[in-house]
Amino acid sequence: MRFSAATTAGRFLPQRLALRVKPLLGRIDAVLFTADERGEAGRMSLIAFSIRIVSAVIAFVSQVLMARWMGSFEYGIFVLVWVTMVILGNVACLGFHTSVIRFIPEYRERNMLAELRGIVLTSRLFVLVASTAIAGLGALGVWLLSPFIENYYVVPFILGLICMPMIAMSDLLQGLARANSWALFALAPTYLVRPVLILALMALMLLVGFAPDARTAIFASIAAAYATTLGQLIGVTARMDRNIPAGPRKVHFAQWFLVSLPIFLVEGFFFLLTNADVLMVGAYMSPNDVAVYFATVKTLALVHFVYFAVKAGVAQRYAQFTHGEPEKLAAFARETVSWTFWPSLFMALMVLVLGEPMLSLFGPEFSAGYPLLFLLVFGVVARAAVGPCESLLTMSGNQNICAAVYAMTLALNIGLNLVLIPLFGLWGAAMATAFAMIFEAGALSFTVWRKLGIVMAIFVAAEGAA
Repeated sequence: MRFSAATTAGRFLPQRLALRVKPLLGRIDAVLFTADERGEAGRMSLIAFSIRIVSAVIAFVSQVLMARWMGSFEYGIFVLVWVTMVILGNVACLGFHTSVIRFIPEYRERNMLAELRGIVLTSRLFVLVASTAIAGLGALGVWLLSPFIENYYVVPFILGLICMPMIAMSDLLQGLARANSWALFALAPTYLVRPVLILALMALMLLVGFAPDARTAIFASIAAAYATTLGQLIGVTARMDRNIPAGPRKVHFAQWFLVSLPIFLVEGFFFLLTNADVLMVGAYMSPNDVAVYFATVKTLALVHFVYFAVKAGVAQRYAQFTHGEPEKLAAFARETVSWTFWPSLFMALMVLVLGEPMLSLFGPEFSAGYPLLFLLVFGVVARAAVGPCESLLTMSGNQNICAAVYAMTLALNIGLNLVLIPLFGLWGAAMATAFAMIFEAGALSFTVWRKLGIVMAIFVAAEGAA
């Protein structure tokens, strides 16, 4: 016996109202209880969506408190360092954190257990070595270039590179968990545990007498990153060992690397594209301006998390349907556009209504970012209107052209930032980001149609599904 939303509504609601809501509740029951691939992907997305809601609240509260504790100047330094470390950590995986989502379902479907054991172990070792080497080279580069860098950035950046390998390993562990549809193992450590731990450690350090500055925040972040990632490693490894019987390993590193390399370009371009505006503001303007712009973008993240939640839930299903089930792939892909767009549109309207009081929580000077939301939201909604196109391209073997689209979009974004920030300041960064995201959405949707014959666009997809 199990809970049913539709049955419960029929028992407790007036008959007319129960009949009106029955179709919607029936869909909820299908997502929660259907045992097929669609149901599993729906549950994964629902769990990811729920985690991202809680995560967005935690991130917003923690960033408000950090800004209040440190002031806009020190907060701006911390923000620029942390955003850079998150980008480098993702890039340092060299695409393996996403390629495992493609290979693991394939090996499991074909019962290729030796290859499955091989990629699980090899990916972890490779990411650890690569990220540590990149962190070392990065620290050396900061030290050598210190005469050309603002002195208040030098030590924070060197400290930040200490936690970068753990950010990379966490991204890989997230990919391993997503490949097995373990939503909590995939998302909770990064989006729930780590930000809470950073905030708690920062508060503790301030209580014992540390200065309320960027260095203290980075020390707290280093400790939180190591504790969270090591815990995630233990949990994911234990569950992998229970699900994969012991036996020999086969390592096809060259094949994995060749597939991961264009994915690395896709993910690298995507992360740079997502954060290029913050980095460019940091290059041209003061830490105070970085703080205001980042707080505005962080408020808009309440809309972004819908897109990322759906993406987290559907990638492994795209990979599975790609192998001999084109009709299922097309129908499922069109459905995921609706999963992305309508919640994103609702959240966008909520952010526009509540954005000004939310930004004022950071401090009175942060309200200057509110008008930027009305421009930035167009780009976010445009991306949501085509769904997770890049996941569909990557999982179907079209990662090369996807990387090319992101390269063009990133070049457009950086070029617009270079021209518009000196002319219009923060408004220039917002214009560059919005235009680039609209271009990205159109280019990805067109590419999916040309390569796979699937129309990824909200109203066309809805008609196709009907």
